[in-house]
Amino acid sequence: MTKSVLICAALAATASLSFAQKFTSPPADTSVTIAGKNITIKYSAPSVHGRQIFGDGGKISHDPHYPVWRAGANSATALHTEADLDIQGLHVPAGDYTLFANVADPDHWELIVSKDTKEWGLAYKDNMDLGRVKMEMSKPSAPIETYKMTLSSGGGNSGTLELAWENHVASVSFTAK
Repeated sequence: MTKSVLICAALAATASLSFAQKFTSPPADTSVTIAGKNITIKYSAPSVHGRQIFGDGGKISHDPHYPVWRAGANSATALHTEADLDIQGLHVPAGDYTLFANVADPDHWELIVSKDTKEWGLAYKDNMDLGRVKMEMSKPSAPIETYKMTLSSGGGNSGTLELAWENHVASVSFTAK
């Protein structure tokens, strides 16, 4: 009897580990150097896994702070900038921040820059917003399975931040000073 219980427990543990590994969101990062200053974002990259992600009934709509999304998975998405940034008129002094996105309308996102760097991904506090900016939206040529953030240089002291997942690509331009 004890041997049967141990075998069942081992099988259950193996099955749960297998299931957990299937839906992991590995750590990822993106960085760019603009005007000699480094800008880095660290986030976790979830995958679609056949689920609806955005919109009514989508995976994100079940998060406790919906329509605000942590712009990734697991821990809060972390921005570190050595440069002062101007993101579409929002002044972001050099330092550390967390990034969120308001996805209430899946076709019109807002990037949220938060001054709170001590929270986990689901602990969003709107009173800690440094500010919000509208993002440019487009559709990818094919669905994007794994979430990806990209910082890129636009030449000179300009750059772009892009968030891409499922059937959505959101971007915002910025300048570094």
